[in-house]
Amino acid sequence: MLKDKIWSWEMAQKQRHAIQLSGKKMVFTNGCFDILHAGHIHYLSEAAQLGDFLIVGLNSDSSVQLLDKSPARPLQKQDSRAMVMAALGFVHAVIVFDQSSPQELIEWLTPDILVKGSDYTLETIVGAQWVIDHGGMVKTLEFIPGYSTTLIEQKILNSRRE
Repeated sequence: MLKDKIWSWEMAQKQRHAIQLSGKKMVFTNGCFDILHAGHIHYLSEAAQLGDFLIVGLNSDSSVQLLDKSPARPLQKQDSRAMVMAALGFVHAVIVFDQSSPQELIEWLTPDILVKGSDYTLETIVGAQWVIDHGGMVKTLEFIPGYSTTLIEQKILNSRRE
């Protein structure tokens, strides 16, 4: 059931211990994932291949509004975005966070592998130092050019003006 893949922070921490005991590697990434597109699918499927268990930290509606995005964002409510992410077979769990940064969630989970897109550097990836200091790895993945929620939003807005 999809709702079983949407975890509270407490559930995530309990599951983290079970994952550790099983010897499996937890991969963590995060984002808004407002309009799921091919770029997201490519990125998330590659992230999942880096370990055994992919957890996605999902910005809550209020935390999306704290980011440097358009005022219309998020375009979809967090419950909808969480359900869509949970429907992906290679995503094992989704955890919603309210903060503007996933740092607290990363420290709560201490994943084995932290993943972000190649538009970040090791120095700019939130939580990277924490993960490294606790024996984990940080990886960046290439994006498929031309895919972004911002581009989709702009295309929609521009088509309404024509």
